[in-house]
Amino acid sequence: MTEASKPLRDPATMLEKALHEWGGHEDLWVFAYGSLIWKPDFDYAERRPAVVHGWHRALKMWSRVNRGTPERPGLVFGMLSGGCCRGMVFRIARHDGRDALARLWAREMISAVYDPKWLTCHTAQGPVSALAFTLSRKSPNHTGELSEEQYRAIFAEATGIYGTTLDYADRTLEELKRLNIRDRRLERLLKLARR
Repeated sequence: MTEASKPLRDPATMLEKALHEWGGHEDLWVFAYGSLIWKPDFDYAERRPAVVHGWHRALKMWSRVNRGTPERPGLVFGMLSGGCCRGMVFRIARHDGRDALARLWAREMISAVYDPKWLTCHTAQGPVSALAFTLSRKSPNHTGELSEEQYRAIFAEATGIYGTTLDYADRTLEELKRLNIRDRRLERLLKLARR
């Protein structure tokens, strides 16, 4: 890892904090709003549709490894404050919680860009407190406002170790539709890619 690519925060310390906040006495809940919906990478006991108020899904986080490169950054989803977000909550059995969090950290928190937060997720069976990976607008990885031309160029050119930004966005929209979750912002962005 180069000096420039080192995380600004320590992911291990952030994991210990999340483990402490969870406590390990009950099952662990995780809120998914992007690729975790279609590729969770952990065993779970239950999955439910859920809504989180005060946050929304946004394709506004730079990806310089997974879906782009440092020279041609791609995009991935972050959860920004404001609005509401429909997604899925996963219940992970208590005895699998520590391992699941370690796997999530290896995937989502290598660069410690996200701000993990425990959010109230509303489900048909009642509210649950779930861990969600949120993004601060102050983060150096937050894109700020991008023009239509910038989105078009990113969709056309950005590729990282896991594939293109366009494939990532398409796959997420496809899964959201399958789950009867409408994301008009994402639909509009993907129309730009096809003009």
